[in-house]
Amino acid sequence: MAKKVVATLRDKTAVKNTVKCIRMVKSEQSGAYSFKEEMVPTEEVKEFFAAKK
Repeated sequence: MAKKVVATLRDKTAVKNTVKCIRMVKSEQSGAYSFKEEMVPTEEVKEFFAAKK
């Protein structure tokens, strides 16, 4: 059987203007590193990496 293509309701232009940013964050309790992932508009990438939280 063929799979159906499901249309999304999101605006296609909004998807093109976003970037997935991944930052390593060190836990204060255990000292282990975890990753914080977020979809950020391209204009706000520097602010995302400048934040320490």
